[in-house]
Amino acid sequence: MDEGQVIGGYGNGDVRRWKIEDRQQQGPTMQVGGSISCIAISQDGQWIVSGDSKGKVIVWNAANHEKVREITEDEHYVCAVDVSGDCTKIGSVDYYSARIFSIDSGARLLPPLTHYGAIGVRFSPDSSRFASASYDHGFRIYNTNNGDILYDSGPKGSPNTSPSATPLAWSSDGQQLFVASKSKITSFDLSEDLSSEWSIHETRTGTSIVGSIITHTTLISCVALSPSGEYLACGSNGGEITIHNLADVLHPEYFVHGSRALTDPQIPLQPHPSRLPLIQMSNEVLKSWTQDEPTNTEALLSEEIAGAPSPSHYLLASRALIRAGLKYWVLAIQDAKQPKSLQIQPSPIGYIAMAVALLGKGDRKGALCTFDLAFHDCEPHDIRLLLLLKLIFVFESGDQEEAITRVDYLVERATNDNGDRATHLYTQVLGVMYMKKGHYGYVIPSIECTKNLAPRDTQYLPLETISLIFGWSFNGLVMVAQQRLCETLYADERIAETVKVLLNIIRTPEAEIQASKETTDWIREFTAKCVLRLEHDGDAAFKSVKHDDAITQYSTALSLSPPSRVGLFIKRSHARVAKGLWEDALRDANEAAKADHSCPWGYEAKHMALHGVRRYDEAIDAFKFMLQIIERSPDPVIRQLRNNYISPSVTIAAIDNIIRENLKSYPLVLIDVSTGFLCDSPERVRIFKASMSFKELVSSMTRELDDERILRVVARFFGYVTLSHVWQGNEPSFQEVNAAKSVWNLSDTPLSAKLRNFCKETRRLGHNWAWSDTCCIDKATSSVLNQSVMSMYKWYADSAATLVFLSGVAHPSRLGDLTHSSWMTRAWTLQELLSPKIIFFYDSTWKPYLGDTGKNHKESPEIMQELADALKVPRGTIVRFSPDDLGVQEKLRLASTRHALVEEDVAYSLIGIFKSDICPHYGEGEDALGHLLEEIVARSGEVIVLAWSGRSSSYNSCLPASVSVYNKAPYNPPPLEGDEMETCITKLRGKLSQQVALQIYHAINLPRVRFATRRLHLPCIAFRVKELRVLMRSGNENLYQAKVSGLRNVEFMTIDELPLDQQQTVVFVHPWIRQILAPSSGGYISGSDTSESGSGHNSGYARALQIIARLGQPFNALLLVQQPNGEYRRVAADHEIVVQGLGTDITSKNIRAKVLEIL
Repeated sequence: MDEGQVIGGYGNGDVRRWKIEDRQQQGPTMQVGGSISCIAISQDGQWIVSGDSKGKVIVWNAANHEKVREITEDEHYVCAVDVSGDCTKIGSVDYYSARIFSIDSGARLLPPLTHYGAIGVRFSPDSSRFASASYDHGFRIYNTNNGDILYDSGPKGSPNTSPSATPLAWSSDGQQLFVASKSKITSFDLSEDLSSEWSIHETRTGTSIVGSIITHTTLISCVALSPSGEYLACGSNGGEITIHNLADVLHPEYFVHGSRALTDPQIPLQPHPSRLPLIQMSNEVLKSWTQDEPTNTEALLSEEIAGAPSPSHYLLASRALIRAGLKYWVLAIQDAKQPKSLQIQPSPIGYIAMAVALLGKGDRKGALCTFDLAFHDCEPHDIRLLLLLKLIFVFESGDQEEAITRVDYLVERATNDNGDRATHLYTQVLGVMYMKKGHYGYVIPSIECTKNLAPRDTQYLPLETISLIFGWSFNGLVMVAQQRLCETLYADERIAETVKVLLNIIRTPEAEIQASKETTDWIREFTAKCVLRLEHDGDAAFKSVKHDDAITQYSTALSLSPPSRVGLFIKRSHARVAKGLWEDALRDANEAAKADHSCPWGYEAKHMALHGVRRYDEAIDAFKFMLQIIERSPDPVIRQLRNNYISPSVTIAAIDNIIRENLKSYPLVLIDVSTGFLCDSPERVRIFKASMSFKELVSSMTRELDDERILRVVARFFGYVTLSHVWQGNEPSFQEVNAAKSVWNLSDTPLSAKLRNFCKETRRLGHNWAWSDTCCIDKATSSVLNQSVMSMYKWYADSAATLVFLSGVAHPSRLGDLTHSSWMTRAWTLQELLSPKIIFFYDSTWKPYLGDTGKNHKESPEIMQELADALKVPRGTIVRFSPDDLGVQEKLRLASTRHALVEEDVAYSLIGIFKSDICPHYGEGEDALGHLLEEIVARSGEVIVLAWSGRSSSYNSCLPASVSVYNKAPYNPPPLEGDEMETCITKLRGKLSQQVALQIYHAINLPRVRFATRRLHLPCIAFRVKELRVLMRSGNENLYQAKVSGLRNVEFMTIDELPLDQQQTVVFVHPWIRQILAPSSGGYISGSDTSESGSGHNSGYARALQIIARLGQPFNALLLVQQPNGEYRRVAADHEIVVQGLGTDITSKNIRAKVLEIL
């Protein structure tokens, strides 16, 4: 809406818009419904706001007259409305309170502000304040943002006018509020916290004059200010409207720096010369004076004085002050004494000028007396300022301590009275006094108070007056005081406080800093010094592992915005990394990299921070980029640093090597317990390389390889858990799980549930992989099956844990349930018990056996003791089993009580326990056991394998058909030692010469036992059977008596039919030569060892006699029958054939040692 239109509101509820030029209505009539009481238009012409007698505030679109929104929160007659200058808010009053609403939403922005009798509301031009006027409770000024009352006139400021009046108007600069009331206009000056009233003086003609503004005496009901601020319009109850020119009483500068300054940024806001306390001068003179150009200022004043028909006392006093500043004392006194100055029109500024001139001339007493006269001709409101000027004058006259004491008292008094402006003024003056006296330490509290209490005005007028009279610069004071304060604090090692003050200086508007090269240089040099000190302190704190302190020092240094910040960002990033403040560290690293793309260390810090937040891919990329920068650096020193780092590709290659070595001994296929998929080695490697563990490992190794850590991480990730159980039928196979894609997709059967529960428990224990012999072996592929069988012991031994599922043990389990479980009878479960380092037993509900929730059941004394008692071995054998820990006989005994569903498995389950290399071949039947025993004999030379009774194997007649025969301990003769051994040796010494004894000894030192093409080549001592006869037949068994050469008669039982006609050679053999020789500590006895000196027992002869004595003991004999081709075959007996032996009746003829080939 343009300025050629007017809006009218009517008693019938109509709102109409008219064009002034042709008086035609524009657009449709806006219908309200109640009598229109007030109208307001937004400054952008977009909105029309109306208030009516029914308490409604309505917002209209000024372009199309459509109602935008209706606000009904006013409870009574809406007396006035207004729109804020920024066109975002509506103000309204309803005689009881004032309200502020949002134009956009209609929402109330503040709670109702009670103001009884409220009849008017007006926003200040910048919308930061608004005023309300009450008929009988005065006027108030509020903060628009929070509703705080900034000023309350009380009842004395009441307009006492019509409720439909508009008694408020703001000046265009927002510093003056005009309030119309009966017989007066009140002007409230916000900048000075002062108000003044323009009274109406009646005359005989019925007119009244306020200056030359008000020309009528009737009740003034409303006022309005023109947009330019030049004219004040007054409306009276008599229907008259008069317009008055404010230029008649206000200086022209008011209008320039009023309305235009709010919109034109090119016009600087300066104090109005006419409003400076005590002083008046033209703007040109003021500008010259404030720019410290005294000669030019004197010329300007002289020009104005010469050009004025009657120069004012202000001009003469001002020139007197300037001349005093120039030390033109006589001329200054002359100006002060001129008729137009003190003689005709005495004024405070005139006396002050005279006093300053007298003081400069050396008349201190006269100067002080003259200054006192200023109080006689001053206005009451100038007394406080004059008092302060007097104290300054006293200070300048030399009585500095007295002046400081009195100003300090004024500060205390103003503070107690909560006079912020006065406190600010006095502390500023006190600060200058301390500065001039050189007491910089005392300036600090003055400056602190000034900073907190400074008025919003950029230039405080009383301070301007002081500056003009005495030449004191308060702006300079703040800067210099802060600089001195910085230097003092720095010298006192109070760095944090130093920086705080320095930041205040740095944050000073750029224009102020650039105005002084000295200040600019000081800031640059002092900042550099502080940054260097803070960085040094931060480095020391970091080295002392005081990372919080280091971060504080680096942060403080960065707050000073030094020219080069890269190093500080990097150091703070490192300190934050040390504290685990990853995100903050990353921000610092990014800042460093952004500030200098060619600096590799910013990317190194970025790598560390990204590594900390587990963004490993990005961390590795940052590290690679750092290496590229180092490699491409033009600086050879930096390029040389490349040798300190290893690239991710090197780390990955090292990891690959360790993975390959580990997976060689790992199961071929494992279950991924998360997905339930069967995964071969390549797939597991692929999953690992996609995992956070792998990426963290690569990202973490930047300077050197840590093979041990790589091994730990690889072992932790690839570690697997094995299942030990008793097969219960059609367990889920490799093919079935592959077809289902996952163990989690298997049909819901008890056996599938067992497998799934095993995977769940594995996952609960924190492992990724599980192995079960049911589905992790492709049994359809013989090579896979054979490799698995041969490797199974090691797979269990290398497992992270083995879980034993006792399907037949009910919950809750009891001690002894494990011993009696079917799991203890299976062949495979022996190695599954012994080989793992960590084992857990579970009952049929997958609850820990005996409720033991320990970290390893091999550490459970109760469970291990139960197993030790059952197996008849020490607990330590089970806990720390090694194939080398037990002898062949003991291993065979442990295996003898177990059985397998597949015959060959009896032997194959012992491959690991015996460290055997036999290759499984399912279908070979009992030959599997023969292969195993053959290898045991061939590897160990142990003939104890031959110590059994029962049925012979088809593999070799000296080997049993079943491992169960080893459950019975073989015969061992009683130990021959001590006195009994001495007795035997004594007897033998009398019968056998040394030569014969050594001859016998050498005869029995035969080669080791060996197997070749299923034939046993057995070193032994043979005793031929001279005569054989049957003593008794009982069922299938025959009791035989044999007459044996060199031995007594031997009786034995067998199911075999033996030749009685002596057509076949039958022999008893003593195969236990190694056991006889083993106790000898002397080793092999040479033929030249014939010394009989010494104790006898230590001589070769004595050792030979010891062996011969043992040879004479009873022994478990093997019965062999010679075959047509000269080989022998063992005759199996149901019981051991124990021969009494030769005792001490041994001769060289009795000892026929040889190696027999047995089929």
